Amino acid sequence: MVSFSPIHSDARVLRQLSVVTRQAHVTTIGYGPAPAGADEHLRLPDGAPSLPQTPRGVALLAARRWRAAELAAPAAEHALRLAEGKRWDAVVSNDARALPVAHRLAAGAPVWADLHEWAPEERTHVLAWRLLVAPLMDHLCRTYLPLSAATTTVAASIADLYAEHYGVRPQVMRNAAPWADLSPTGVDAPTIRLVHSGGAIPGRNLEAMLDVVAALGRGYSLDLYLMPGGDGGRYLRALRDRAAGLPGVTFHDPVPPADLPATLNRYDVGVFWIPPFNTNAARTLPNKLFDFVQARLAVAVGPSPEMARVVTEHRLGVVAEDFTVDACAASVARLSRADVAGFKASTDAASRELSFAAEASVAEGILDRLLG
Repeated sequence: MVSFSPIHSDARVLRQLSVVTRQAHVTTIGYGPAPAGADEHLRLPDGAPSLPQTPRGVALLAARRWRAAELAAPAAEHALRLAEGKRWDAVVSNDARALPVAHRLAAGAPVWADLHEWAPEERTHVLAWRLLVAPLMDHLCRTYLPLSAATTTVAASIADLYAEHYGVRPQVMRNAAPWADLSPTGVDAPTIRLVHSGGAIPGRNLEAMLDVVAALGRGYSLDLYLMPGGDGGRYLRALRDRAAGLPGVTFHDPVPPADLPATLNRYDVGVFWIPPFNTNAARTLPNKLFDFVQARLAVAVGPSPEMARVVTEHRLGVVAEDFTVDACAASVARLSRADVAGFKASTDAASRELSFAAEASVAEGILDRLLG
């Protein structure tokens, strides 16, 4: 498995790994320490960029020499050196940027491309990414997806995009968390306790959560379990500064994915309002929604179609009319304690259906086919 991420804390890759290890001896290639379940781990140097960000790499991108740029990222070069001389029966690529390494290492063996997002617009809100990297992602998808023996992605609407643009329709494997043996907690505290967990990444509109709790005023609190982003924690520090003086807001250290449902279980409402600033934001169906379900929380989201569909279908909570602070605050303010308790009961009832068990069957089917 090749993933340019710290696999030991990458929830989606860990769930995928939990299935693969049932059927095969697994070598992982990624950042950080060996993840649970890996038989062998080839550790990439911390800080080695997964994109061609060297002077040579940037020159190749600027010259639109996509084929030459495919393996120019320092992390890709390290991965190939670490894996030199090894052979595998199948290779899993997590995200489009790992596709060239995966296909090189496969040496003709089948490759499973797990596309976490719509790769060509992963970070198009960043100008340099949009100008230099987005065309490379398009090239990687156009070149390697038709060569991959299996493809998966996180939501049906994103699978539609891959089919439309590249003629390959991935199977859907949602970011559902493993089923957690928990029960809803009572809604009997003096405040209604809102909570959010995830990465502190600019563009996700986390400021709105602070503004919402400020607008709601007394009777509401907000707890945040945030992982610093790739900016060295600058955005997280900005959020802390913005929250100064808001007595209802508490920041916590992030917790491992396996511990998250139990940690969140003591709260009331899981919140996430992300405006559609790019295609992936518009079509997001993130880990955190399923973490909220396994924590047996009521859910409050914006009108993001994929999330709104799940929330509405299973009666998990409320969908704001739009992404403004006023609309998000109003959607929470109209919740009585009885409403919150009822939605918690609904998430409990849906917890098995919305767990990783259904998604694991997709992974198992792919492995049966690839490994014979």
